[in-house]
Amino acid sequence: MLIKKLSNIRGTERDVKDKGWRSLRLLLASDGMGFSFHITLLKAGGEWNFHYKHHLEAVLVLRGTGTVEDLATGKCHPLKPGTLYALNNHDRHILRAETQLTTVCVFNPPVTGNEVHDETGAYRPATADVA
Repeated sequence: MLIKKLSNIRGTERDVKDKGWRSLRLLLASDGMGFSFHITLLKAGGEWNFHYKHHLEAVLVLRGTGTVEDLATGKCHPLKPGTLYALNNHDRHILRAETQLTTVCVFNPPVTGNEVHDETGAYRPATADVA
């Protein structure tokens, strides 16, 4: 059994910050669960263009409001607490935070924790050399 606490993640290598967002990564590939599990905080007024070409992601909004735009269709979906969106087709999307968003994110395959977004908004594919 794994027990993880946010208080033990803050300020460690699992506390990842980038351009207006912060991801607290409770489960990573090295934990052996087959998925990764993150609490992500997104700054109010922020806009991010993401395209997870090598990962599937599900996002549950816990706090705040915003929108997610499907770039294939142009359709914008409102986000509020209790809303989940799943990028089941490696969907290119734009995430916009009207207020600060607090989300739970699950990635499959799991992220290693060392990924950075490339110029297309994607993470590189997972590798076997998991830290």
